[in-house]
Amino acid sequence: MSDYIVSARKYRPDSFESLIGQDNIAQTLKNSVLRGQLAHAYLFCGPRGVGKTSTARIFAKTINCSNPGPELEPCGHCESCESFQEGRSYCIYELDAASNNSVDDIKTLMEKVQIPPQVGKYSVYIIDEVHMLSQAAFNAFLKTLEEPPSYAIFILCTTEKHKVLPTILSRCQTYDFNRIGVADIVSNLKAIAAKEGITVDSRSLHVIARKADGAMRDALTIFDQTVAFCGNDIKYADVERNLGILDSEYGFRLVDAFLAKDYASSLLILDEVLRAGFNALHFITALGEHVRDLLVARTGGLEALVEMPEDLAAQYREQGSRCSVKFLYDALGVISECEAGYKAAVNQRLHIEYAIMRLAFLGGVPETGGGANISEPVRAKGAHPSQAGAWAPPSNDAEGGTPLGNDATSAPAAPSPKPAPAPVQEPEPEKPKKAGHAATSKFASLLNTETEMKPVEEKPKVEDNGVIPDEAAVKKAWVEMVSEIADGKPRLRVALIDAPLEVSAEGETCLIGFEVLSQTQKTWIENEILKRMVALLCAKLHYLKINVSISVKPMEELPKRAYKPEEQAQELMESNPDVRELVRELSLDAK
Repeated sequence: MSDYIVSARKYRPDSFESLIGQDNIAQTLKNSVLRGQLAHAYLFCGPRGVGKTSTARIFAKTINCSNPGPELEPCGHCESCESFQEGRSYCIYELDAASNNSVDDIKTLMEKVQIPPQVGKYSVYIIDEVHMLSQAAFNAFLKTLEEPPSYAIFILCTTEKHKVLPTILSRCQTYDFNRIGVADIVSNLKAIAAKEGITVDSRSLHVIARKADGAMRDALTIFDQTVAFCGNDIKYADVERNLGILDSEYGFRLVDAFLAKDYASSLLILDEVLRAGFNALHFITALGEHVRDLLVARTGGLEALVEMPEDLAAQYREQGSRCSVKFLYDALGVISECEAGYKAAVNQRLHIEYAIMRLAFLGGVPETGGGANISEPVRAKGAHPSQAGAWAPPSNDAEGGTPLGNDATSAPAAPSPKPAPAPVQEPEPEKPKKAGHAATSKFASLLNTETEMKPVEEKPKVEDNGVIPDEAAVKKAWVEMVSEIADGKPRLRVALIDAPLEVSAEGETCLIGFEVLSQTQKTWIENEILKRMVALLCAKLHYLKINVSISVKPMEELPKRAYKPEEQAQELMESNPDVRELVRELSLDAK
């Protein structure tokens, strides 16, 4: 037990040759050593587990090695190399800035810098997680970093470059480390498995590599965890169970169900996944990755974007060839919407199920699907018999809609991809609309079908009698119009009823003007209801050439209201002589 060393430490790179995925950085550092062009400060930045600190150690060993190899690899046998490997080197120092981030720690470091190396040519100071230094510590470090002794070299390592002061960055040569590719991780894991006598298939290694997300240290840690669970014979099923990864077979089964428009089987597969203990959000994310891989696999020239074993890639190509690009594109859109709204959903399982059924109906709605007859429209309990069959779920392009309301001239409209057009000054007959049923069962509202709906009868045209209405007729029609348009809106009703009307004629046009109290009211009425007001007036007056204009009442004409106590008292005395007399007789102070 005491002799065991985890793979991340046991197989840590100790030479530029063993450094994985950072060939350009390794070559640049070797060239600088060959040419004798060593900078006094370097900054290594990049994601976790990609070899920043390991590269710093290799570089420090190389420049102090007495007998470097032909490829500038540390020999490992000289005094400098041996002392570093044994942890007793006096020319290579490592400082963890996460726990040594104060000004005092930097002052201690500055004192060490004044001591020349006892073995080797350079004193190398490796400061890990340098972004954790405090502001004061950074400032104390600036002068030493800019003009250190000729034998001092600083190598700063960080995962968060943006937190390092610009004055520090300007004093360093910066090297950006990249994430390690899946192919490189798989190759390294294969070599390690061979050295350790472990049997593992390529598909399992790809799963581990993708789980590591470009970090070799994470990949080796997951590899050790898998070996602890499976032993020396690693099977793909055991890897999935140990890491909690959703089997790609679920994705293939779901897409097959979508292509067959079998929403019932899709829901059963989802239930199977959730019963197995998988997180619902992780499931929908994995489904999105599966659809993305299908889209990439079926498209020629994008093979490099599919990072998976050849046997699995062939399976993706086969299923991708049976899917249209439009289907996969629409599916990605549905999945993205589901992911975005998942956390805000009250019933998260229902949110996922709705997305699954939308995916099942992307290719259109069959007469029957999943063992359930969905060709019959669903009618809510208590709905009027005459409305049976009028309801149909929204199509794929419409995820919701708002009925037109209880306007006597129009029936409730079902959700549609485009909003209903606003009424115009001169009303025209409306096009047939699809009728919708306002009350439906909860489950029926999930269905995303394209069932035909019954059209609404066309709205009759306004009969123009050719006679310009007089003022009395206009005022009567105005009251009726306000009753309809302001139903349930008392403030709007008061504003329109109390507005003084000015009725006149200009040629064959009936001009109606009214005043409101503010510019805000005018703007709202013009944008929201003016066109409908004109349409209703035309219908009630049987005259098409009507123009309604709005003006704002001048401030000086607005009634003055008493707000202060003395103003209210003065208003009361002016309106009531008895009160005024009482104040005079009792010599009261009217405040």
